[in-house]
Amino acid sequence: MKHDLAVPVLLPLLALAASLHGQTPAQPRTVVTPADTGQALVNPAMGWAFHHYDNNIERYGLDLEPSDTVDDFPGASVIYLRLAWSYLEPEEGKFDWSIVDTPAQRWIDKGFQIAFRFSAAESNPKQPYATPKWVRDAGAKGYHFSPRKGIDDTSPMWEPKYDDPIFLAKLDRFLAAAAARYDGNPGIAFIDVGSFGVWGEGHTHATTRLPYDARTVKLHLDLHKKHFKKTLLAVNDDFSNQGRGLETLHYARGLGMTLRDDSILVNCKDKAYHHAYVSGIFWPHLPVVLEMEHYGPSVSRGCWEDGSLFLKAIEDYNAAYATVHWYPREFYQKNRKLVDDINLRLGYRLQLLEASWPSELSRDQPLTVGYRWRNAGVSPCYPGGHPAITLKDAKGGIVGVFVDESFDMRTLPVGPPGKALTVGRNEKDLSQADRPLISYTLPPAPVFKPGAYDVYISVGDKTGTPKLALPLPGNDGHKRYRLGKIMVR
Repeated sequence: MKHDLAVPVLLPLLALAASLHGQTPAQPRTVVTPADTGQALVNPAMGWAFHHYDNNIERYGLDLEPSDTVDDFPGASVIYLRLAWSYLEPEEGKFDWSIVDTPAQRWIDKGFQIAFRFSAAESNPKQPYATPKWVRDAGAKGYHFSPRKGIDDTSPMWEPKYDDPIFLAKLDRFLAAAAARYDGNPGIAFIDVGSFGVWGEGHTHATTRLPYDARTVKLHLDLHKKHFKKTLLAVNDDFSNQGRGLETLHYARGLGMTLRDDSILVNCKDKAYHHAYVSGIFWPHLPVVLEMEHYGPSVSRGCWEDGSLFLKAIEDYNAAYATVHWYPREFYQKNRKLVDDINLRLGYRLQLLEASWPSELSRDQPLTVGYRWRNAGVSPCYPGGHPAITLKDAKGGIVGVFVDESFDMRTLPVGPPGKALTVGRNEKDLSQADRPLISYTLPPAPVFKPGAYDVYISVGDKTGTPKLALPLPGNDGHKRYRLGKIMVR
């Protein structure tokens, strides 16, 4: 990709003219205008997610070899483990965490995070008790049902009564155990509130079809928040279904939870999704998760078409995460261009449109830096971050680090493709969003020696440690990107 380095050729003439008029000549500046490399980025609070378990242990990760983490899928960052509670606690107080930890460590070792949903009701006849049978045997009330037909006392499948006190007490203890193990773990991106409704989606359309009021939903939201105090929780958009309305989602947002919408493109065309308007409650503050319908059935029903409606949903929801609800490699092989297009918009994408610094300066002169940034994604840069200029010598040693602590990428606005407002530091013609050049004093002589140095830029914490990947060439392997050179005399 193009990486322009524009050195103003008129500067020597301007310096001569200034000297003839008795003025101090302007400091020559190097200006670069890097082009976006187009590469997929893996950054915190964004990216593609794969379903390793999907309501049962047979799909979709079972076909992968233990060594296969689908590294050829660009932009993947999260592995999603959706399991029934009964897998994790087959006997009261006796837990089988290895069913989670084994695949989790496989992916975490490759730099992924994981996400969970522990469900209390399923529609798969192979698993009649998603809530462990011992919960019912302890006296919890519930109903037998036939999938998608409603209550059926002759069916072995069972769904709990979601406001039953015995069920809630047993669920409370399970969530306490899960939180003691996983809450605050940096390897976990988010955890769904999954204990209410079939598949944890917040409705009973495929099970008993019984309605529950907002009060019951809040009981489940409160239980999750009681135990998971650090890890981000996600609530399904369908928690508002069956007449409950937006009260439940506003309540979840008040608890610090984000939004997840399952099964985009389960229906076709203008019915591909329904709740994009709800996303506005969440996305300005927290990363929104979009899950596509099972890809194969969506294709067979004619709903998927070219997949462009999934990209449209990402735009409409300002989504940070996109979940592949299928075998990930097959999906990627059939949708390469779509995946590439989505990677240019999913989550946040910090583009450096221009940077400038003195071409030469003496030890007693300030290092003045300018730049223009744009967030080319659909969601804010949730983790935030500060630009840093790093100077390196010919051997790659770091000789100077200068952090712009007052410039936070979290504040960059989002907008339609190519139209988000740019924010920067400029020499002149400042817009309302721009700021003056930032000026740094070089370290004293024993610490900082004169010489020719490479100039790198990064985005990270206030100490200058890089945290975020940028779509720039010249990566030093530590998320610092080479822009050019500077001479210090």
